[in-house]
Amino acid sequence: MDTHARMNVIPAITIDGPAGSGKSTLGERLARALGWLYFDTGVMYRALTLAAIGHAVALDDPAALERLAEALVIDVSPPQVGDGRQYTVCVDGVDVTWSLRRSDVEQQISHVAAHPGVRRVMRARQRQIGLRGHVVLVGRDIGSVVLPDAALKIYLVASIDERARRRMQERSARGQPAELAAIRADIARRDELDRHVMQPAHDAVQLSSEGRSPDELVDQVMRLFGRPTSSAVSS
Repeated sequence: MDTHARMNVIPAITIDGPAGSGKSTLGERLARALGWLYFDTGVMYRALTLAAIGHAVALDDPAALERLAEALVIDVSPPQVGDGRQYTVCVDGVDVTWSLRRSDVEQQISHVAAHPGVRRVMRARQRQIGLRGHVVLVGRDIGSVVLPDAALKIYLVASIDERARRRMQERSARGQPAELAAIRADIARRDELDRHVMQPAHDAVQLSSEGRSPDELVDQVMRLFGRPTSSAVSS
């Protein structure tokens, strides 16, 4: 089915799901295949968490975090450095792309993102980007809340053991501490904290990434979207 045949549909793909399910890899590859913008919406919450830590803003002070969220200028653009990054993230003009993966940010992001005022600010900014069209948005509640009018909504899942293994491999490749039991426990903790925003959209297509290569997933989503090759995508 041609998803663009429906009325009032934004030419965008949303990919939601729990941490470590493979959303980022799938989203980046889909965006590249389509020639679209790749937007990992979680970087906004990571950027806020990093800024809050740097400015000594209490992470349990919703009002202060909301004010900081309103004040920050967060820019997400295609990779500006050939160091393996999927995008470049700047906060108030400073490249913080790799700093967003710091362990202290990882540990606190779910607490920061849980504040309703923070989510309100971030969701509005995410939707502004999504409404431009020709974008692949990755997150937790993008298809269900931020951009429910996207042409295609995917909900990606994988077991917690598989997600922990992937995260350990990612950290090891970056030379970061990587102990499987600790990573698994952290993912379980984040799943519990994020549970309130991890409901798939009612019309989302649920896919499992377990035991499947990124290329296989990309091919399936492209077929669902009715765009088997990047050359088939029109601007």
